[in-house]
Amino acid sequence: MNKRKLRRRRGFCAGTEMVEFGNRLRKLRLQRGLKQAQLAEQLGLTKSVVSAYETGLRMPSYEVLVKLARIFNVSTDFLLGVERRNDLDLSGLSEAEVAAVIQLIAAIKKS
Repeated sequence: MNKRKLRRRRGFCAGTEMVEFGNRLRKLRLQRGLKQAQLAEQLGLTKSVVSAYETGLRMPSYEVLVKLARIFNVSTDFLLGVERRNDLDLSGLSEAEVAAVIQLIAAIKKS
């Protein structure tokens, strides 16, 4: 197989993972109510680089990946799709209701 075909094959595989990463990043950014420019500023990058991450055109460096994990309070494994995480929307609940949900989850995990 020539190098050109090999690059295309690798690109397809890597491209799928890059798009998944981008979708995860975009979801996290929107959940925080951040614009691409705001996230870019926090990372010390340009808005176009953040856009390239979200559209799957580029993957972040190790350093940027760690910064993203810290900003969004998730693991790098989650960002890369190695670890799955379920989010619960608790907005609109009182503190007592949130505490009850947390207790219910803990009880279910124990059983």
